[in-house]
Amino acid sequence: MSVSALPWAAAAGHAIGLYAKWTPALDTKIAAALQRLTDASIAHGDGLVQSSSLGVEDMVITDLIARTGLPIAISTLDTGRLHAETLALLPQIKDRYGFDVEVFKPVADAVIQFVRKEGEDAMYNSIELRKACCGIRKMEPLGRMLKGRSAWITGLRREQSGARGDVAFEEDDGNGRRKVSPIADWTWSEVWAYVEKYAVPYNPLHDQFMPSIGCAPCTRAIAVGEDFRAGRWWWEESNKECGLHAKS
Repeated sequence: MSVSALPWAAAAGHAIGLYAKWTPALDTKIAAALQRLTDASIAHGDGLVQSSSLGVEDMVITDLIARTGLPIAISTLDTGRLHAETLALLPQIKDRYGFDVEVFKPVADAVIQFVRKEGEDAMYNSIELRKACCGIRKMEPLGRMLKGRSAWITGLRREQSGARGDVAFEEDDGNGRRKVSPIADWTWSEVWAYVEKYAVPYNPLHDQFMPSIGCAPCTRAIAVGEDFRAGRWWWEESNKECGLHAKS
């Protein structure tokens, strides 16, 4: 599997060594997250799915689900523009936990028509085109993922950005479903402490100062002091959201 060549993200130290720090509160937070997942599973049964970005937060949640044997489906979106390192996590999850992640892809014809009209990298030309690309590659497949579901699980954390500072552990998603964010109160250091303790597989691009990883053309490394999501759509003055977690 090839490694993405990112000129602004030269080889760096491992994220675990840089960030992992077990806090006195983490044991309690893990227990609370497991209880939230258990409660959601009981309340929604087959109507519950983890919508995983395959980022480190979602890998932690997948590990929590797998280690406790909760009957929760795991799904992800393959936009067609993901890094090879991101997609490489799918067989790793299979090998580690023994189950497949259901993958939802955009409608091929819609992608072809958009690229033919606007170009392969239209997202750089305007916020409207970037959002249109996200709509085709992410929002429409998400709609299929959530069809017939009553609740979904995300890896949102309050620390990720100012726009996410008030993320609730559970809330209405604006479409009649419950959105569960079981590790909303975890810090970045606590996420990595969990990864270290339980040897959770993760995207090696996190080792290159990429805390938030999306599509390859829309993700770069961040500098010291930048917001966690500063590397997403960095050429825009926006709130760094694609619509998946937009406030209603």
